[in-house]
Amino acid sequence: MTSLLVTSYTPALGTGRAARTYGIVRALAARGPVDVLYARFGPPAPDAAFTGLDGVRLHEVVASRGARRALTAARAVAAGVPPALARGVVPELGAAAAELASGRDPVVADDPMAAVALSRLARRRPVVYSAHNLESAFRSGLGRDAWGPRPYVERFERRLLESVAEAWMPSRADLDAAARLAPRARLRLVPNVVDVAAVAAAPARPAGAPRTALMVADFTYAPNREGFGFLVSDVLPRVWERAPDLRARIVGRGLEPPAGLDPRVSPAGFVEDLEAEYAAAGLALVPLLTGGGSPLKFVEALAHGLPVVATPRAAAGLDVRAGEHYLEGAGGAGFADAVLAALDPERAAAVGTAGRALAEREYSIEALTRRLAA
Repeated sequence: MTSLLVTSYTPALGTGRAARTYGIVRALAARGPVDVLYARFGPPAPDAAFTGLDGVRLHEVVASRGARRALTAARAVAAGVPPALARGVVPELGAAAAELASGRDPVVADDPMAAVALSRLARRRPVVYSAHNLESAFRSGLGRDAWGPRPYVERFERRLLESVAEAWMPSRADLDAAARLAPRARLRLVPNVVDVAAVAAAPARPAGAPRTALMVADFTYAPNREGFGFLVSDVLPRVWERAPDLRARIVGRGLEPPAGLDPRVSPAGFVEDLEAEYAAAGLALVPLLTGGGSPLKFVEALAHGLPVVATPRAAAGLDVRAGEHYLEGAGGAGFADAVLAALDPERAAAVGTAGRALAEREYSIEALTRRLAA
């Protein structure tokens, strides 16, 4: 079996969106060859994470500019596509996909723009839409209006979900909400995954070692910046009242630390070696207050066997149980209490072990391969 995945972005890791694409490509490649058709957007070229995959062939199309692109966008808007999304639709993806689709199953549109580009093809043969979020709820939750009012975006998304052969949703919450939005859509839960088999569980911290809490995130994403602000203003001051030696390590691109930051908070920015960061940490923090989908850094921390402390919002996109797979804290006081609980060695070991087992069972590439084959 040969699969075709069509994306509006250059295949290169570096974002949660790209990590979801990578996991799906890896799972499809475990079943047979995969053709990845893409338009160059973002990085100038695919990176080794994609070019080095056995059985994966990359095909670039050159996106048009000027009159043809403007005409495509205008037609999409007239058909009810939000203008901000319509401007990113690459008509050449649709034409190239039509040529490559013969003998490929499934054909996967990896983002909303690709799904719009493949809309004509979807009338002639089955096309799968891989959603990265339920966009109408996600963008409304962020307070954005670039796609238009929520009812307008909901109408577009309902048509999209019901026009494809199947839509892959990243979380159970998104799946349930999509079923309410588009009752006639055929939906499947296809969660975000990580390469758990390639991840070594974090070593046990020796007695007397410095205690470090790790937050890994892309801070170009507004909900992560908001979570960082919540952490340093509402959580850590409460933690330090009872555990003044705890250090917080903040890793990820796009963070501009505020003036007067407590010296126990170490903003590292982008780092090349995340494994070293996880190995040095005693617990992981996911303090999201807004946003959607399933946070990949949550899954990544579970895979490393670290006890994860997360908000209810962060955990909403995952099939995890508070107190077993992670420790949950709502509000500044609740989150601080959960951090302090994670500092107990026995509690940390039990939660970390259960989280790692869950990641292997539900959020690994092998688990996704089995899910797609079902």
